[in-house]
Amino acid sequence: MIIGPKYKIARRLGAPIFEKTQTAKFKSSTERRKTDKKPKAKSDYGLQMMEKQKARFTYGVTEKQFSKYVKTVIEKKSTSPVNDLFAALEQRLDNAVYRLGFGRTRQATRQMVSHGHITINGKRVTIPSYKVSKGDVIGIREGSSKSSLFTDIDEKTKDTTVPAWLAYEKAKHTATIVSLPKIEGAEMLFDLNIVLEYYKR
Repeated sequence: MIIGPKYKIARRLGAPIFEKTQTAKFKSSTERRKTDKKPKAKSDYGLQMMEKQKARFTYGVTEKQFSKYVKTVIEKKSTSPVNDLFAALEQRLDNAVYRLGFGRTRQATRQMVSHGHITINGKRVTIPSYKVSKGDVIGIREGSSKSSLFTDIDEKTKDTTVPAWLAYEKAKHTATIVSLPKIEGAEMLFDLNIVLEYYKR
């Protein structure tokens, strides 16, 4: 997915949604702009649109993909639509691999999956949007383990905080899906309640 100028987009949305904008310099620049300019009051629609864009860019999915996730949750008439939407986005294979720390960005882990480096239950999967389920085991394809992408895997993952729904086995570089992702306690740069309001208009 072609995103465009990331600094410009992140400044417009007021959130460090890209890895390259998660720096002290960007934070300082954003805070300075807030004091230099009095922010314009946004309409409900404008706020909904902004939150939707934050979520979509965070996960790096197209508008078509994102709307499909949201509409599926709405049609399901779930009692916990916000958590269901969060879980659907988190259960993407590219996101799960990112959560393990195999890549610095979701864009990088999306390429890992697309190029056939990642396996599910021992079988190669090349679809970044593949939905991982409880009991699935994520691994690195044997032929890819010596690739430069993974030679420093222990160093890359040493400071990664793996979410509770993933059980990472460091010695084997595999992870088991032990539960469904839950929004409780998750650090969010966007409000999924407002995102759902946008699509319910």
